[in-house]
Amino acid sequence: MTTSDPIADMLTRIRNAMLVRHSKVDVPASKLKADIARILKEEGYILNYKIADDGPSRTIKIYLKYTPANQPVISRIERISRPGCRVYVGARGIPKVLGGLGINILTTPQGVMTGRAARRAGLGGEVLCRIW
Repeated sequence: MTTSDPIADMLTRIRNAMLVRHSKVDVPASKLKADIARILKEEGYILNYKIADDGPSRTIKIYLKYTPANQPVISRIERISRPGCRVYVGARGIPKVLGGLGINILTTPQGVMTGRAARRAGLGGEVLCRIW
Protein backbone atom coordinates (compact mmCIF):
# COMPACT_ATOMS: atom_id res chain seq x y z
CA MET A 1 0.00 0.00 0.00
CA THR A 2 1.37 3.41 -0.91
CA THR A 3 0.44 6.51 1.00
CA SER A 4 0.94 10.13 0.06
CA ASP A 5 2.34 10.86 3.53
CA PRO A 6 4.36 7.95 4.98
CA ILE A 7 5.43 9.94 8.07
CA ALA A 8 1.79 10.61 9.00
CA ASP A 9 1.11 6.90 8.47
CA MET A 10 3.92 5.99 10.90
CA LEU A 11 2.68 8.44 13.54
CA THR A 12 -0.90 7.17 13.18
CA ARG A 13 0.24 3.56 13.58
CA ILE A 14 2.09 4.51 16.80
CA ARG A 15 -0.92 6.51 18.09
CA ASN A 16 -3.37 3.67 17.35
CA ALA A 17 -1.12 0.99 18.89
CA MET A 18 -0.78 3.03 22.08
CA LEU A 19 -4.54 3.51 22.32
CA VAL A 20 -5.07 -0.26 22.45
CA ARG A 21 -1.94 -0.85 24.61
CA HIS A 22 0.06 -2.95 22.11
CA SER A 23 3.63 -3.72 23.13
CA LYS A 24 5.02 -3.12 19.62
CA VAL A 25 4.04 -1.81 16.22
CA ASP A 26 5.49 -2.50 12.77
CA VAL A 27 5.91 0.25 10.18
CA PRO A 28 7.39 0.05 6.67
CA ALA A 29 11.04 1.10 6.85
CA SER A 30 12.73 4.16 5.39
CA LYS A 31 15.79 6.14 6.44
CA LEU A 32 13.68 9.10 7.63
CA LYS A 33 11.38 6.86 9.71
CA ALA A 34 14.41 5.13 11.25
CA ASP A 35 15.80 8.54 12.22
CA ILE A 36 12.47 9.50 13.81
CA ALA A 37 12.42 6.20 15.75
CA ARG A 38 16.02 6.85 16.87
CA ILE A 39 15.05 10.26 18.25
CA LEU A 40 11.98 8.81 20.01
CA LYS A 41 14.25 6.25 21.70
CA GLU A 42 16.91 8.83 22.65
CA GLU A 43 14.26 11.10 24.18
CA GLY A 44 12.68 8.21 26.14
CA TYR A 45 9.32 8.05 24.35
CA ILE A 46 9.75 4.43 23.20
CA LEU A 47 11.62 1.45 24.66
CA ASN A 48 13.48 0.44 21.53
CA TYR A 49 13.23 -0.06 17.78
CA LYS A 50 14.67 -2.61 15.40
CA ILE A 51 14.93 -2.65 11.61
CA ALA A 52 13.95 -6.10 10.35
CA ASP A 53 14.28 -7.63 6.89
CA ASP A 54 10.99 -9.52 6.58
CA GLY A 55 11.18 -11.05 3.14
CA PRO A 56 11.02 -8.58 0.26
CA SER A 57 10.27 -5.53 2.40
CA ARG A 58 11.98 -4.00 5.43
CA THR A 59 10.04 -2.98 8.52
CA ILE A 60 10.79 -1.06 11.68
CA LYS A 61 9.59 -2.78 14.84
CA ILE A 62 8.88 -0.09 17.43
CA TYR A 63 8.58 -1.26 21.05
CA LEU A 64 6.24 1.09 22.88
CA LYS A 65 6.76 2.41 26.39
CA TYR A 66 4.16 2.67 29.16
CA THR A 67 4.16 4.02 32.71
CA PRO A 68 3.81 1.64 35.70
CA ALA A 69 0.08 2.51 35.68
CA ASN A 70 -0.09 1.20 32.07
CA GLN A 71 -0.53 4.69 30.57
CA PRO A 72 1.30 5.50 27.31
CA VAL A 73 4.42 7.66 27.71
CA ILE A 74 3.40 9.54 24.55
CA SER A 75 0.26 11.46 25.40
CA ARG A 76 0.03 13.18 22.03
CA ILE A 77 1.83 12.84 18.70
CA GLU A 78 0.91 14.98 15.69
CA ARG A 79 2.19 15.76 12.22
CA ILE A 80 3.03 19.42 11.57
CA SER A 81 4.49 19.70 8.07
CA ARG A 82 2.37 17.92 5.46
CA PRO A 83 2.92 17.27 1.75
CA GLY A 84 0.31 19.93 0.91
CA CYS A 85 1.58 22.50 3.43
CA ARG A 86 5.25 22.34 4.34
CA VAL A 87 6.28 24.18 7.52
CA TYR A 88 9.82 25.58 7.57
CA VAL A 89 11.33 27.56 10.44
CA GLY A 90 14.61 29.31 11.13
CA ALA A 91 16.74 28.53 14.18
CA ARG A 92 15.08 31.33 16.17
CA GLY A 93 11.58 30.36 15.06
CA ILE A 94 11.58 26.78 16.34
CA PRO A 95 8.55 26.53 18.62
CA LYS A 96 8.77 25.03 22.11
CA VAL A 97 6.31 22.23 22.90
CA LEU A 98 4.49 22.74 26.21
CA GLY A 99 7.20 25.10 27.43
CA GLY A 100 9.93 22.50 26.87
CA LEU A 101 8.09 19.41 28.16
CA GLY A 102 7.64 17.94 24.67
CA ILE A 103 9.79 17.79 21.54
CA ASN A 104 9.67 18.84 17.91
CA ILE A 105 11.40 16.69 15.31
CA LEU A 106 12.98 18.60 12.43
CA THR A 107 14.84 17.78 9.25
CA THR A 108 17.83 20.09 8.95
CA PRO A 109 20.85 20.29 6.64
CA GLN A 110 22.71 18.32 9.35
CA GLY A 111 20.08 15.55 9.45
CA VAL A 112 17.03 14.75 11.56
CA MET A 113 17.14 16.18 15.10
CA THR A 114 15.02 17.56 17.91
CA GLY A 115 14.05 21.22 18.01
CA ARG A 116 16.24 21.72 21.07
CA ALA A 117 19.32 20.34 19.29
CA ALA A 118 18.60 22.39 16.16
CA ARG A 119 18.23 25.57 18.24
CA ARG A 120 21.56 24.86 19.97
CA ALA A 121 23.27 24.22 16.61
CA GLY A 122 21.72 27.34 15.09
CA LEU A 123 19.94 25.37 12.36
CA GLY A 124 16.47 25.73 10.92
CA GLY A 125 14.54 23.24 8.86
CA GLU A 126 11.23 21.52 8.24
CA VAL A 127 9.15 20.74 11.35
CA LEU A 128 8.01 17.13 10.88
CA CYS A 129 6.07 16.43 14.06
CA ARG A 130 5.44 17.37 17.69
CA ILE A 131 5.37 14.90 20.60
CA TRP A 132 4.45 15.24 24.27
